[in-house]
This record gives sequence, C-alpha cells and structure tokens, in this order.
Amino acid sequence: MEKKTAVYVCSGCGIGASLNIDPLMSISKEDYSVPVCKSHECLCSREGAAMIKEDISNEGVNTLVIAACSPRVMYDVFNFENCIVDRVNLREQVAWCQKPGEEDTQMMAEDYLRMALAKVEAMELPVPFKPEQEISRDILVVGGGLAGMTAAMEASKAGYGAILVEKEPELGGFQKKVGQIATFPYKDLKDNRIISDLVKAVTSNPKIKVYTGAAVEKTVGGPGIFEISIKQNGSLAEHRCGAIVMAAGWQPYDPGKLDKKLGFGLSPDVITNAMFEEMSFGGNVTRPSDGKPVARVAFLQCAGSRDPKHLPYCSTVCCTTSLKQAVRIKGQNPDSEVYVVYKEMRTPGQAEDLYRKAQESGVLFIRCQDPEVKAEGGRPAVEAADELSGETILLGNLDLVVLATGMVPATAFGPDIGKELLKAADEEKKEEDLDVPLDIIRRSKILNLDYRQGPEMPALRYDFPDSHFICFPYETRRTGIYAAGCVHRPMGIGSTLEDAAGATMKAIQCIELTSRGAAVHPRAGDMSYPEFAMQRCTQCKRCTVECPFGAINEDEKANPLPQPTRCRRCGVCMGACPERIISFKNYSVAMIGSMVKAINVPEEDEEKPRILVLACENDAYAALDMAGIHRMTHNPWVRVIPLRCLGSMNLVWIADSLSKGIDGVLLLGCQHGDDYQCHFIKGSELASIRLSKVSETLNRLALESDRVRFETVSIIDYPKLPGLLDEFAEKLVEIGPNPFKGW
Repeated sequence: MEKKTAVYVCSGCGIGASLNIDPLMSISKEDYSVPVCKSHECLCSREGAAMIKEDISNEGVNTLVIAACSPRVMYDVFNFENCIVDRVNLREQVAWCQKPGEEDTQMMAEDYLRMALAKVEAMELPVPFKPEQEISRDILVVGGGLAGMTAAMEASKAGYGAILVEKEPELGGFQKKVGQIATFPYKDLKDNRIISDLVKAVTSNPKIKVYTGAAVEKTVGGPGIFEISIKQNGSLAEHRCGAIVMAAGWQPYDPGKLDKKLGFGLSPDVITNAMFEEMSFGGNVTRPSDGKPVARVAFLQCAGSRDPKHLPYCSTVCCTTSLKQAVRIKGQNPDSEVYVVYKEMRTPGQAEDLYRKAQESGVLFIRCQDPEVKAEGGRPAVEAADELSGETILLGNLDLVVLATGMVPATAFGPDIGKELLKAADEEKKEEDLDVPLDIIRRSKILNLDYRQGPEMPALRYDFPDSHFICFPYETRRTGIYAAGCVHRPMGIGSTLEDAAGATMKAIQCIELTSRGAAVHPRAGDMSYPEFAMQRCTQCKRCTVECPFGAINEDEKANPLPQPTRCRRCGVCMGACPERIISFKNYSVAMIGSMVKAINVPEEDEEKPRILVLACENDAYAALDMAGIHRMTHNPWVRVIPLRCLGSMNLVWIADSLSKGIDGVLLLGCQHGDDYQCHFIKGSELASIRLSKVSETLNRLALESDRVRFETVSIIDYPKLPGLLDEFAEKLVEIGPNPFKGW
C-alpha cells in the first residue's frame, strides 16, 4: 500500500517533563519528511485516540508511529484497523529509567524515534493467511477415558463437533475398572458412576462421533485443516478437524522394574495399587494366593516414585488411592489390621478429610523412607524403620502388600510402533534432526503425524508432552494439539475433569484464531506469517530442523514446505536461515537491520559509547519495563530492540552493529535447559548456540569477543538488570571504543 506516515508523541506520564518534545517533532519532519506530526498530553485518553482516528479518516494516514508508553500496555487503545502501527517506548524505557533533562536521555529518545521510523518504512500491513481448504470446527479427541469423554462433551456443549477415538473395544479407560472412588467432599467412598454416566452421555450425543477399537492411522496438515485417517476393524474413515485434544491416558509403572527389596514377583500376595483395583472390582478383597479373606494388609507408598532410578516425580494420586483402598479394607473387615508405610503423606486440599477418615477407621501410619518386603518361605512381611518412634518395626504374617506404583504417560509407555514405520524413521531420518528420539518413536503410536520432525509428540521432562510448563498449560510442541488428563500430568478425577475442559477451551480458541488467520499463543492474534523467497533456498534444512513446533515439512528435494497454520510466528526459522530468505510483513532481517543503522553513533571523542540490546519480548523486554516502572536508572548508552524470540536473531545483525561502530551487543534471552522458560521452547538456546559461532565475525572485524555477550533474564530478574547493563558498559569502556566509529 502507499504509505502516509504520522508521528504522535505523548507528553504525559512524565515524558514531557523528562524530554524536549520539539526536537522529536523536528526529526520526524526534517529527517524523515513525515507530513503529520502531533503531540498530546495523554494519547491513550479518549481525546488522544480520537485525534489519531480523525487523522486516519480525514488525512488518510495509514502508518502510525506512536511515541508514548510501552507496547506491552494500551495495545487495545492503539489498535487501528488497516494501519501499520509501531510503538516507541518513551515512558518505561526512557523517561522512567533515565535522568530527566539530560543530553543522554534526549539522545536515547531521538534514537528510538529514528529506529521506529526506519522500521515502519520497511513494514507492510500483514495479510491474514487463509488456507485453500475450508476451516473445520470439529475437534478430534484421542482417548476415550475420563479425560477424553469429558473433552468431547465439553466441545459439544460449546457447539463444536467431536470425533472420539478409543483404542480399546469399550469407552472408559482405566477408570472403568475402578469400583469405588474417593472424590470431593472425601467424607465417604462412592460407587463409581462417573464413567457409566459419561459413556451414556457421549454415545447418545449427536455432535460426537465415536470410534472404539480404533486408532489414528495418519494425521496430516495443521490447525483448522487437519486431515485424519482412522482405522477401525480393517476399514479406514477420513475426517477433517480443526484441533486435537490428546487424552491418551496413562499406564502404571512396570512393577517388574522395581527394586527386589520391595518384593514384587517374590510372592503372589505382593501386588500394585492398580492390581488391587482390578482385583476388588465388584467384590471383596481376597488373598491372590489362595482366595481367602484378608485381615492384615500393608500399603507401601512411593514404590518407584520420587526415585531418580525409576519415576523422579510424584504421581499425585497414589496417597489418596492408598487411603481409599485402606478404608475399603477396614469397611470390609473392621477388625482387620491395615498399615500405610509412607515417606510423606500427600493429600492436597479437601483430600485431607480422607486422611482423617482413615485414621478414624483405625488405619495405622508408619513413616519410613526405605521399607523392605520379606516374602521368602511364607506370608510376606514388611520391615520398616519408623522415623517417628525411632524403632524398627516388623509387620509379619501379612495377607497382602500393596505397592503404590506411579503413573506413566502414554507418550512414554505406548504400544510398540509398527516395524515399517520404525524402519522408515531409521533409514530416512537422522536422529539429530528429530524432535522425537527414535526410542520414543519405537514405543508410541498415538497420532501418527505426517510431520518431518517425527510421527509423535516431542516429550519433555519425564515424557509428558507439555510445551511450556510455566505459561501455557495444555500446550504441546505441535500447534493445535492439546494434552489433557494423565497424559498431560498425573492427576485425580477432579483435576482430570477440569483439565479436559481447559484443553477443549484451548482447542476452540485455536480453531477460532486460525479461522481469522491469526496465530495462537504466545503471539495470540498475530496476523503475520513467514514468507519464503524460494528462488534463493539452498536446501540446508536449518529452518526445518530448528523450528520448535514442526511447522515446516520438506519435499523430496529437501525444499521447505511451510505449514502456516502450525506456525506460532516466533521467527526462529528467520534467524536460522543463512540466506535470509524468510521474512514477515512486519518483521524481517532487513527491517531490524535498518533499525540498527538508524542509531546515531557519536564520534569517539564524544565519549558516548553505544550498546545494542537485542531483547526477547516475552521476558527480557518485560523486565526492562519493570525496571522502568520501579524507576530504576540504568546506563543511557543502551538502545533496545525487542525480538519476537531470541531464536529469531540473525548473526548479520551483530556484524551490522559492530561494523557501524556500535561498541557492544548484549543479547537478553530466556532461561534454557531443564528449567527452561523460553516461550518458544528452544529459541534462547538456539541463540546461544549461534552466538558461539560469532567469534569468526569478530575475528574478521578484528574486534574483541567481549564486545558481544549473552545473558538469560526472566521477568522477575528486573532488579538485576540496571547493574547488568552498567557492568557491561564499564567493560566496554575498559576495552575501548569500537575502531569502526565514523566509517
């Protein structure tokens, strides 16, 4: 479109008291020939917004530079349709963090305005992506247990169709094997009617199509346009869906892997909590060895759970389940002796009432970190060092020992994948190119994604398929696919019902955003998407390998095949591409480069170094805002450019900065590693890896490596930021001026 630019400068919130507004207007008019330049004492007020809207209507302006508060606030006020808009952060990152009236403060504001004007000159209005196929509003639910059936019902209540696929011949999952349940208000055990009621509701619902004894044979496409092949009884059904809820469930941890001191396999009367449920379904609990009634029972908690050698995590429901089973034994025989040997008893919230009920029923509790089951030559016994009494207790002549084994998600414990699929994975794909390790591919078969990055969900810690455990529950690393229930994390009945509803809401949100051509979280509503100048592509595969979300496939010649509805607009592919062929309408390598070139670098004798800060918009930029909100002053030589993700950083920006004479470059990204916080999963890590290769650029320019630094920052680290920026500035003074100044 033909652009007509307007600049609006706010003088409120201390901006006018800190800065001289007139030079800002002069730069816009004289240096950039902006026809409309106005200031207002409160741009975000009704009057200020009305002034802008009037210029859009009467003056025909369509490219707006709004110099006021942070772009992280007032985005609804400054959202103008069919207009290119860029925000200049004069409040939090200039007026509130710099000394008022100082020359350096004014120079900072002027640089930020120049950078914005250079940016909008290169920007284009994003055009929403509209796929050729019609957007489907049906939701595929994989798994017919408590979570899956609840998700299907919630979708239907919201007016969406659901396709429910269950691998077993009947709906119900593990819970259909459970006779009694303990749930809110936890005062008494209840007969399990949840599953039978749900099965009736699901099978009679006209909005839900149910497949039992079935499996997803293939999943092609992305949000809004998933093409699903479902295999059932030798026949194949085809469906299109807009999003997927993965409720594939869990399996008990394999007791055969437990330490022999826990006794499993040494006696038929040493069983697991899951075996107890199946054994007690619809009848009294008896000894497995001879079918006689039980009178002495010991429950051993954390059998393999919270153990680095087995399951390092807590499975949440084991304590509550054991309490329920113990109460059931006492209800069956009030004179029975029931013991619970525990490390820590975990009954969160209202489940504490079940703990009290067990105590009142006569269940005895022994705290011991390392009990031992003795099961040779007779009835099993448990030896436990009681931490509370200081004595070693021997519970002998037991009728039953129940081991509380934990939950393992189906993503880690699925059935073996077909040999043909495994062979294809081994022969055609290198393991380092796969988000899913080959051993996981060998063991799981849930979605059968036709994705270049692998046929199943990438699993994170402990094989649970979360995408971002801090900010985005239900997310997975595959856009439009949401985890619910115990495949998401270990949970009980109440949490499962909530989790299924939450995942369904996420799936609905995805469908609605995709139908408008917008991105989903974390850049929800972003209308841009990556465009590829394929004539310059060298088939290096870096974009396909580094994409965190599997949004790019490849053809037989290794050309990238972008799938825009899968894309979350992080720009990691843009940073990965050595030929710089990937760009967005409002975010590109050239665009950021023009912002760098717009920075005014003083001559060496002025003794005003310049520091470019490339900051992740999700945490680091927010932390800089927080420092400003708390009026924390930092070095005025800093010039900040927010990046969608630090993974979108292209090394050419560092070369451009240093060759221009900028004295140092500081990259501020999210924490990566086991406790990662990166909103785009591995963007910060990729930036760190790329930066390790920057020494070649610095050597070519004959510059010191200390001029470029990478630091991880979370939003709560804002108190440390001023010191970090000041320390980096002091280091650059020690190194000396960039020899390229003035070139």
